[in-house]
Amino acid sequence: MGNRFQVKDRFTDGAQFIDGRLRAGTSGASHTVVDPATGDEALTYELAGTADVDEAVAAAKRAFPGWSGATPGERSDALHRLAAVLAEQADDFAHAESLQCGKPVKLSTEFDVPGTIDNTAFFAGAARHLQGQAAAEYSGDHTSSVRREAIGVVGSIAPWNYPLQMAAWKILPAIAAGNTIVLKPAELTPLTSLMFAQAAQLAGIPDGVINIVTGAGRVAGEHLVGHPDVVMTSFTGSTGVGKRVAEIATATVKRLHLELGGKAPFLVFDDADLEAAAHGAVAASLINSGQDCTAATRAYVQRPLHDAFVARVAELMETVRLGDPFDPSTDLGPLVSHAQRDRVAGFVERARGYATVVTGGEIPGGDLAQGAYYRPTLIAGAAQDSEVVQSEIFGPVLVVLPFDGDDEGIALANDTPYGLAASAWSRDVYRAGRATRELKAGCVWVNDHIPIISEMPHGGYKASGFGKDMSAYSFEEYTQIKHVMYDITAVAEKDWHRTIFGDR
Repeated sequence: MGNRFQVKDRFTDGAQFIDGRLRAGTSGASHTVVDPATGDEALTYELAGTADVDEAVAAAKRAFPGWSGATPGERSDALHRLAAVLAEQADDFAHAESLQCGKPVKLSTEFDVPGTIDNTAFFAGAARHLQGQAAAEYSGDHTSSVRREAIGVVGSIAPWNYPLQMAAWKILPAIAAGNTIVLKPAELTPLTSLMFAQAAQLAGIPDGVINIVTGAGRVAGEHLVGHPDVVMTSFTGSTGVGKRVAEIATATVKRLHLELGGKAPFLVFDDADLEAAAHGAVAASLINSGQDCTAATRAYVQRPLHDAFVARVAELMETVRLGDPFDPSTDLGPLVSHAQRDRVAGFVERARGYATVVTGGEIPGGDLAQGAYYRPTLIAGAAQDSEVVQSEIFGPVLVVLPFDGDDEGIALANDTPYGLAASAWSRDVYRAGRATRELKAGCVWVNDHIPIISEMPHGGYKASGFGKDMSAYSFEEYTQIKHVMYDITAVAEKDWHRTIFGDR
């Protein structure tokens, strides 16, 4: 394995960032960040307890009046400076992300980090466009206008699969709108969230605006969601945990944004470009070792193309290079942990009893044996109601099923509890257009699968949650809408008063 990115000297003061400084957690428990490619320790730190969450929320509450009172231009300028700091530190961010997640450095360098920088630049501009409805005299006797106002302290929880991007997706719209935030990253992968907060401090964003508490979900996470001074919770993670977050948030009548699990269908009609669909399926199912809630997981292929699609995808999967994440030629790194690797392997082993593992389905040996690696896996012949078709595996596994008519294909694609993302592959504009209307997902791609852009919203239907990350639509989550109404008549005894007292 190549030289690993050294992080211990960066976090000697601890892995909590509260009110502008790093400090140790006070829960009495510790956690070790493990390099999933080698199994070696990267950093051991003290986890946050409830007292740390209280301090972080108090810091955010103190910072709120000043930050929310800043002009949109001032917040915009600060975010532009943050984008510049992130760009200067891009290499460090990419290597830290690859170290804690195991993702290939080419993915961190070309996707995670530039995507985060672009998000920051987008919200720097969007901060100047928090506009309400234009003033007008809708009643005839009053001028009405709509204000967008910051809501207060946001308590957010981010997942381990894209730690840097998910931290940015939570932090940026919240603070662009004038809120302050306490973010709890996953214990497995806190490094780049902490580095993001430090970069914000270098950019001149005031202390207390961004706070990071790194602790266990049942301790720090639940206390953050239920905290009386937190007015909104944004959570990205599994649907099961999302239900628990919703229970806690509902008890204190918080605003809630949930981006939950996915089981994205990849719908290939019989007029599709077979080579494009096969390449797209391999890339979309294996991105981030399949640990992506929008990854292609269920390929439905119209019967005339099914066998050729299976053969071509298997052929392409067998060319994928597993290896050291820090080797620029590596295509596929390990999963985030050995526990996650074993969970994925369990799904595949159980599937052997009712389906065919066409390729993959193995834990590699040799130089990769110490890491959490799993070979790209293609499964065919599974039933629609089987576990591998219905459950979120979150690994490098693609299941292929045939369909006959278009009605059947769309129905099968919609036949899961999830609705985060989907794609349709066809040369027929009307066929593809129908799929975009009828597929029940928050994002539908045509003849591609995975690309995202800062200007467009990300969020799901059904058990995949509600609310949007990225884009100007995210401000719907992070602002209060206030109607302001001015009398313009200067009449003391208004006609409508007579409906309450007196005569006309």
